[in-house]
Amino acid sequence: MADKHKWEFKARFRRHAYGWKGTAPASKRLREATREIKKVAKKDPVLAADGSVGLMERLWPALQDIDTSSGYLGDAVFSALDKLIPILVDAPADIDVRRAWLERLYEAVQEDGVSYLDPAEERWGEICVFPELQNEWADRVIPLLRLCWSDESPGFARGSDICLSCLLEAGRYSELEELLGMQKKRWWHYDKFWAEALVRMGRTDEAIAFASALLEEPHHHYAIRDFCERTLIAAGRSEEAYYDYGLLLRSGNTYLSCYRSLVSKYPDIDPRQILNDLIDTSENIGSWFASARKAGFNDIARRCAREGVVEPKTLLTAARDSLEDDPSFSYELALRALELLLAGHGYEPSVTEVRKGFDILIESAAGMGLVDWAIMGIEALLSKKPAPYDVILAKSLRAMLDRYILDCTEETGG
Repeated sequence: MADKHKWEFKARFRRHAYGWKGTAPASKRLREATREIKKVAKKDPVLAADGSVGLMERLWPALQDIDTSSGYLGDAVFSALDKLIPILVDAPADIDVRRAWLERLYEAVQEDGVSYLDPAEERWGEICVFPELQNEWADRVIPLLRLCWSDESPGFARGSDICLSCLLEAGRYSELEELLGMQKKRWWHYDKFWAEALVRMGRTDEAIAFASALLEEPHHHYAIRDFCERTLIAAGRSEEAYYDYGLLLRSGNTYLSCYRSLVSKYPDIDPRQILNDLIDTSENIGSWFASARKAGFNDIARRCAREGVVEPKTLLTAARDSLEDDPSFSYELALRALELLLAGHGYEPSVTEVRKGFDILIESAAGMGLVDWAIMGIEALLSKKPAPYDVILAKSLRAMLDRYILDCTEETGG
């Protein structure tokens, strides 16, 4: 099989291929290797699976010298394995080929110095595919796990996830329960296998209760809530999943991605309600301003701007973009931006931003015939007690307003 294809990634994942500051190039090479394997998978899935094993074998040897303190490299490895493991699981390989893959992977696991291959260990039973292999690997690791979890020899067993995964996939639930009962302390990283076993036995409520009880742990809150949410959705109990877990998860790297994730997972719930629920359960509702804008809910965006703290530059951008279509919205955002700038909010607030806010406010007010209201609004901001936090910006705004009033007076001959 190895002679059928020359993998480009292998030359880039030699032992000690990357130095202390190699996070960026290694992450890039990981993405390239993943694309290469996925491309081959379209024509030859067995060859692609073999390539996946080859890359996993090379992870620790190639990356071991890199500083991993930022966590960025770990995320890159996890992302790659998330794409490659399904290729390995789905490959139509016979039992002997798969047995050989597993032996190679096991050697890589033993050498792995920072648990890069944890995702593969957790899905070992799936990678086995054949019940015969699942039972072989479970029986192979059980003695070591029993020894390490016993009173006589407490400790850590390399391959614990391999054993638990295989017991789960082989349907050996009673052994799984008995083995997990030997733990000195409950830990979701291992107990999730029993929670999944309960689900597979049709005991959904027990699975949710078991998982929820572990929320008292100092770690794994996100993973536990994610399990409960997925389990309830699969059981057709979406409303319960949404209110009990979905709103608390906040999955996504940004507020907008969090909102879109919930909308995607709960198509039967009004997106407007989802956004309002997220706002109502947040400490700073201003954080949801951009999400409301992107979703087209300007009234909710108004609320976010009015009641929360929003980056003034963000408000000014939205105000500028809304000048023609919704001058009243633009007016309110510009006035709020000026208020926040005077209070010292925002990243490096400057006179330039105050000028933008002033110009947008006056222009939007002029379009509605409410310039006098705009002037009164600015006067109200400048007369607040205590005085505005940023005195320089306040003086600049006062000068802009006085100049504007003077110019208007001269034009009318007043």
